[in-house]
Amino acid sequence: MGLIVQKFGGTSVGDLERIRNVANRVAKTREQGHQVVVILSAMAGVTDGLIAKAQEISKKPDKRELDVLLATGEQTTAALMAMTLRSMGYAARSLLGFQAEVLTDCSYGDARIIDIGAGRIRKLLEEDNIVIVAGFQGCDNDGNITTLGRGGSDTSAVAVAAAINANTCEIYTDVDGIYTTDPNICSKARKLKHICYDEMLEMASLGAKVLQIRSVEFAKKYNVPVHVRSSFNEEEGTMVVNEDEMMERLVVSGITCNKNEAKITLRKVPDQPGIAAKVFTPIADAGIIVDMIVQNIRQGGQTDLTFTVPEKDFDQAMDLARKIAFEIGTEEVLGDTDIAKVSVTGVGMKNHTGVAAKMFGALAAENINIMLITTSEIRISCVVMEKYAELAVRVLHDAFGLDKE
Repeated sequence: MGLIVQKFGGTSVGDLERIRNVANRVAKTREQGHQVVVILSAMAGVTDGLIAKAQEISKKPDKRELDVLLATGEQTTAALMAMTLRSMGYAARSLLGFQAEVLTDCSYGDARIIDIGAGRIRKLLEEDNIVIVAGFQGCDNDGNITTLGRGGSDTSAVAVAAAINANTCEIYTDVDGIYTTDPNICSKARKLKHICYDEMLEMASLGAKVLQIRSVEFAKKYNVPVHVRSSFNEEEGTMVVNEDEMMERLVVSGITCNKNEAKITLRKVPDQPGIAAKVFTPIADAGIIVDMIVQNIRQGGQTDLTFTVPEKDFDQAMDLARKIAFEIGTEEVLGDTDIAKVSVTGVGMKNHTGVAAKMFGALAAENINIMLITTSEIRISCVVMEKYAELAVRVLHDAFGLDKE
């Protein structure tokens, strides 16, 4: 008998019929002799609808009360799932985040899990129950309801799996695994049987939306095997595991593309100690994430400083950049939202040469100009014009032979 955590996203529980389908899948796992803990998201569209209602009352609703409101979405699906399983003759109990002892910090709307007691979950399992836990939510030390941010149910699932020492955490979604690239962009995209935590972390941070990045961090930290698979078929999906457990070690495992990027350049910045801190501290204080940073040295003690930010933060970042430029004596500030970041990722890059040369050569052959380049041990990212982003993905997918087993 195994202990399995199964997480189902919003599209998987989008209506009562789909909830019944999920209940049948859960029941099948139980009939195979496994103990089962189910983590559920709100029905598709419910969270957005609740946010819209809150904003009808206030453009900036109180964050604590907004979390109380949003948590009702997962509470609904958890209760409905328990009712469905009980109607099928199975012992089932639903728990909200605080009942499952999911302790978080007090950052409403984007709380981080500090600990999961899981004592009540274990007791219910010992009593032969299927345990259903409302994902996306917890509580702080003062008992206030908190939510974990978009995709937070993935994090709930992996964290619960770690807390109860589950054999596997199955993430059920509307895709049937993790692909070498987005199948909507490249028809040759191939589903991967395995991917390691580090590769998945890079791909999640670079725009792949299959798993929430914090869930992968938890999985890596506590060595939780994660199986990403579809709610709508019985096919095997993709296992996210420790690098040592992988059967295949591709030089490059995946190509990602993020079009939600913007580029800002400060021209003729004084080349002096402390200038970079003066530029990036106000941007960090505003909660804006800076991704790629490139500095070009000019003659005469000046540099050009270029960096990228999420496109949604572009206007605010530009306002800050102009203010900073005035304070430090920069000549001008340039901005560009018509860009995209295309990246190749693979643990095999650590032990192989020539990956960058192949990437740059493939892009050059299609006359795709590279504006910025950054690298890590297992990833190379290039900023290109947005209109060439999808072509770049297909070209690189072919260049690294990712359509082949």
